[in-house]
Amino acid sequence: MIKRYSREKISSVWELEQKFSYYLKVELAVCKAYNKLGQIPQNALEHIEKTAKFDIKRIDEIEKQVRHDVIAFLTNVNENVGSDFSPYIHMGLTSSDVIDTAFALQIKDVSAIINEDIEILLKSILDLAKKHRNTVCLGRSHGIGAEVITFGFKLLNWYDMLSRAKSRFNYALEDISVGQISGPVGTYSNVDMEVEKLALEYLGLKPAKISTQVIARDRHSAYISALAHIAGVIENFAIEIRHLQRWEVCEVEEGFKDGQKGSSAMPHKKNPIASENLSGLSRIIRANSIAALENIALWHERDISHSSVERIIFPDSTILIDYMLNRFNNVVNNLVIKEKNMIKNVQKYGGIIYSQACMLKLTHKGLTREQAYEIVQKEALKAFSEGDEGNFKENMRLYLSDEEIFECFNEKKYLKNIDLIYSRFGL
Repeated sequence: MIKRYSREKISSVWELEQKFSYYLKVELAVCKAYNKLGQIPQNALEHIEKTAKFDIKRIDEIEKQVRHDVIAFLTNVNENVGSDFSPYIHMGLTSSDVIDTAFALQIKDVSAIINEDIEILLKSILDLAKKHRNTVCLGRSHGIGAEVITFGFKLLNWYDMLSRAKSRFNYALEDISVGQISGPVGTYSNVDMEVEKLALEYLGLKPAKISTQVIARDRHSAYISALAHIAGVIENFAIEIRHLQRWEVCEVEEGFKDGQKGSSAMPHKKNPIASENLSGLSRIIRANSIAALENIALWHERDISHSSVERIIFPDSTILIDYMLNRFNNVVNNLVIKEKNMIKNVQKYGGIIYSQACMLKLTHKGLTREQAYEIVQKEALKAFSEGDEGNFKENMRLYLSDEEIFECFNEKKYLKNIDLIYSRFGL
């Protein structure tokens, strides 16, 4: 079953209301840690947990005056908690303790969606690879016919590439799943390290070994770079489909629904629009990875030059990668495979792609490699120059017996290790 499109779900994590909800989670986790350490009374914690809330409109009103979103948030929360208990909130913390820790929670939540997307796409690709394990097609290098492969073999390479991209993504996710409750410039001057340890345990995060008022942005750069890797892998697949859908190749095509139109001027058109869209979107995520790299260099222990950038690149990149994974999954599940055209391309110019086998056969008959190469190249290029009338196989009958021709032009010889390659994937 194709997963329901999840853009609305993933975008909600980045909404303003949700951002402040994550802020509140962090503040409450810190209060809970203080309570466990005996520094906030139980009745105070219960009151705070019951009354701590915020209102976006009220935060906006306060921020217009104080021009600081965290202070506006805290002021609004404290209005609801009351003056008797508000001193316990944000005790010993600095703004980035809340912001960066909440940010890590947001990233974890969107990453869970992205991981689900990847798993679904991996399954779709693998299912298609199993189905076309023995579907003969043309392998190409430099865009030119090379030797025989199977379409399943091509798909299995896609599966392997996406699997590696997933591993990189989860390594980056693990690295970025850290928080800080370390106070101004990160020295724990007014907050105990045990408060950080407990609060982050409640939140499902690890403490950063060191934070200088902010979490170092190399972590965030690596995360966006991992998204760029995923986007790049999807684009690699999309470009392959775009090439294979060209009329000159005509081996696969994107699904085309009843009533769909390809061109306002040319009724015959069926275009690889999804794959083209995905190629374009991958450029945005790659560009965002450059902005993330630029964010690594901050002044001293902290500045906020990274903040404005991250408010754009993290929502945009995570929402886009979710969209891309879902859209490409739809492409895979509706891909039209034209097996007859695949065979036709393999046999083009009279099986010109079997040239290496012919060359090796001639060397076994006593010719030097140079002599064999010269003969085979001459006959192959002759067949190519004659276009559809060219027949490399017939040309080689001047040099090889019928039995030798059969051996050289036998596609099964080229596929003898396909099962061994599949076995590396437990298939």
